[in-house]
Amino acid sequence: MAPSETRAGFVALIGAPNAGKSTLLNALVGVKVSIVTHKVQTTRALVRGIAMHGASQIIFVDTPGIFRPKRRLERAMVDTAWGGAREADIVVLLIDAKKGIDEGAEAILDRLADVKLPKLLVLNKIDITKRDHLLELAQKANERVAFDETFMVSASKGYGLDKLMDHLAVSVPPSPWLYPEDQASDLPMRMLAAEITREKLFLRLHQELPYMSTVETESWQERKDGSVRIEQTIYVERDSQKMIVLGQGGRTIKAISQAARGEIAEVLGCPVHLFLFVKVRENWADDPERYREMGLEFPR
Repeated sequence: MAPSETRAGFVALIGAPNAGKSTLLNALVGVKVSIVTHKVQTTRALVRGIAMHGASQIIFVDTPGIFRPKRRLERAMVDTAWGGAREADIVVLLIDAKKGIDEGAEAILDRLADVKLPKLLVLNKIDITKRDHLLELAQKANERVAFDETFMVSASKGYGLDKLMDHLAVSVPPSPWLYPEDQASDLPMRMLAAEITREKLFLRLHQELPYMSTVETESWQERKDGSVRIEQTIYVERDSQKMIVLGQGGRTIKAISQAARGEIAEVLGCPVHLFLFVKVRENWADDPERYREMGLEFPR
């Protein structure tokens, strides 16, 4: 294939929290690049996943869920989401078809009408939604915003993803590929490892642990035997939260560590020695340095 025939471009995935953006991104890229939990607003920064489809390289940008922000961290996430949408070549709005056009989707549709880029509507979770409801939902959304195309998919089951990829592959602009052909994400491995641990933390403690917790990779040593030694710190805001993460006799943090270690080892393709520590850092969500580490602008 001649280089002049290649295509490459950025596709922003936007939607309300828990619309299924991270699940869709992972399914389209073919490997896990974004964390998936039942806790809303788990994607904080822009996560890029890179998919090859024929001669096209499609760089997906999984944005934080768009919602009404109350705290500084939430404001930064929403600003980041809209910034990611404005800088893309194509914007994909994902709506949870089971929920329909709720308050969150309403607010996004209102603002999306002013975005002057090609826009696609993707209705997710069609495997658990009646057909009549899907058609009605597609009509309502298209009355609000002039979408170029509408796709109906199930990100978790893989239904409808081929048609979406076919469309995106011919819609991104002619361009040389922007990343190596075998690269699945531009997320640094240290950050991806921290995101995996944060996912396991949320999955284990989503009822008890507040949203305001974060994970940082403090140390990364590649050893002579081919393994990697990783030290990470889980930061919480209060001593009571630290006790929850540790669990009785350290059982909870041990379970989180085991789950994270297994997945990080799978991603890296080598043995991993993971050491987790828990520290209290009061008001970490007001520290500009933390925002820079998460790839977010600090809102003044």
